[in-house]
Amino acid sequence: MQDSGLSPEIGQIVIITKGRDQGQLGIIVEIIDDRFVKVADGDKRKVDRMKKKNINHLDLIDYIADEVKSSFIETGRVTNGKLRYALTNFLEQYSDLLKEGE
Repeated sequence: MQDSGLSPEIGQIVIITKGRDQGQLGIIVEIIDDRFVKVADGDKRKVDRMKKKNINHLDLIDYIADEVKSSFIETGRVTNGKLRYALTNFLEQYSDLLKEGE
């Protein structure tokens, strides 16, 4: 399920592997360049305070939150509620897979 060979995409779910937010899930909400992205989760890390993260400090999960991606395509932004909803959906669908991978 996790694959470092993926290139980051807006709406992609990630696991933060380094820093204060280590072990938490986030969603890529902005791609800065080929090394850095901005991550938010809509809860502890809101959209207006996105965290700039080095891609090497993230586990990219092969899962794109469609509602987040389509929101960016339609409006150019995303709400904190959409981010929370996307993460909740992901956790409900894949919590068993995450437990197996630990």
